[in-house]
Amino acid sequence: MAGIDSVGSLVLVLLALSAAPLAVVAGDPDILTDYIVPLSANPGNITGQFFAYTGLRAALAAPAPGNFTATKASMAEFPALNGQSVSYAALSFPPGSVNPTHTHPRASELLLVVDGALSVGFVDTAGKLFTQDLATGDMFVFPKGTVHWQCNKGTQPARALSAFGSAAAGLVSVPVTVFGTGIDDTVLAKSFKTDVATVQKLKATLTPPKKP
Repeated sequence: MAGIDSVGSLVLVLLALSAAPLAVVAGDPDILTDYIVPLSANPGNITGQFFAYTGLRAALAAPAPGNFTATKASMAEFPALNGQSVSYAALSFPPGSVNPTHTHPRASELLLVVDGALSVGFVDTAGKLFTQDLATGDMFVFPKGTVHWQCNKGTQPARALSAFGSAAAGLVSVPVTVFGTGIDDTVLAKSFKTDVATVQKLKATLTPPKKP
């Protein structure tokens, strides 16, 4: 039972972490041209196709996945967004799934539920928690840099579209950043007032696999 209590305490402390910024908050620079042509492209060959992106078609048409999935349309996937300070993501939530606590250091997020229902929330830098249940057609804004999440508590799949005020909003996962990046076990144990064994259990679950 002691291990369970320790993990429960860690969850509460992780939420308290939200009161302090986890990353520097910044924004996209202004550009002095209408758009930015990639260095590898010939400006004279740019057509309307450069400003179109079809990468979200499959995500919006596919059946509900087995786990939460996010399909991005950021500057990395859609180069025409460079300098435009906007991007999108299509979010799919099977029943009982969650988009875990995270931040976007370079953008606020405007979420639109397009199918189903979601429970969402964020914590501001004063440590105040804001939550809301959303239905199809509802919108919710997550202020830039705040720790936030979305969850499907229902029995039916849900889908949402998220718009960001940056072409590269960035993503900082709270669980993975704290327990999956190699921070010393003793530092984490003292920070969360728990034992090293509990920290190691969380690390075993949250540390990303090494890239080949």
